[in-house]
Amino acid sequence: MVTPESVASEGTQTLLGLLWLASPALPWGGFSYSEGLESAVDAGLVHDEASTATWLLAQLHLGPARADWAVLAQALPAWRQRDWQALLELDGWVRRTRESAELRLQSEQMGHAVLQWLQGLAPPIQPCPAVDEVPAALRPPTYPVAYAWALASLTPPGLGPQQALLAAGFAWCEAACQAAVKAVPLGQNAGQRLLARLAAQLPAVVAQAATRPPARRQSFTPLLAILSAQHETQYSRLFRS
Repeated sequence: MVTPESVASEGTQTLLGLLWLASPALPWGGFSYSEGLESAVDAGLVHDEASTATWLLAQLHLGPARADWAVLAQALPAWRQRDWQALLELDGWVRRTRESAELRLQSEQMGHAVLQWLQGLAPPIQPCPAVDEVPAALRPPTYPVAYAWALASLTPPGLGPQQALLAAGFAWCEAACQAAVKAVPLGQNAGQRLLARLAAQLPAVVAQAATRPPARRQSFTPLLAILSAQHETQYSRLFRS
């Protein structure tokens, strides 16, 4: 029977799960990557708050919104349904479409970190595939597929992809702004202004990603790919390659 108490409990559980998965304190290593931003600073393309905002807003719309977040939206129900074929196809797409070795290694490393984190939860909040149920080819999955596994483990089955993507999106925005604070560098208040601008765009971007069909997913950001490749051999770096 559905009662006001059970509805409130599920709503609270959903909120707590989303807050948890949007937290910068998660031990996944996202803070150690700049996703090309540090190289953009080195090239003089990003040098102050205004140019940083232009860069990050463009990356938001052209990068994760068209690729990883669309994958995540499709992977979430696949985890709940144990649709291994769909998950393998999504994971394979992510690996094939990384435009530099650095970006591929980031997705693989962070996916591995999510898997280790999930193994440390005893037990997961929601019934979800145990590690030994998952095909070996998905152990570990790439980061967007792994993040969907974490969402399926920490949130109720009724959570829609759009809400799930808001957590993933905010986590990306906060990591990007913190990378900018360190790399440009910027002050903390400037970082918060950047975060406010990205967050204002996030609902519309997430809505598009949540409904993007597989045939319209794309990972094509040539300048970012070039900068990421250059970052692998950049003389001085704060961030991981």
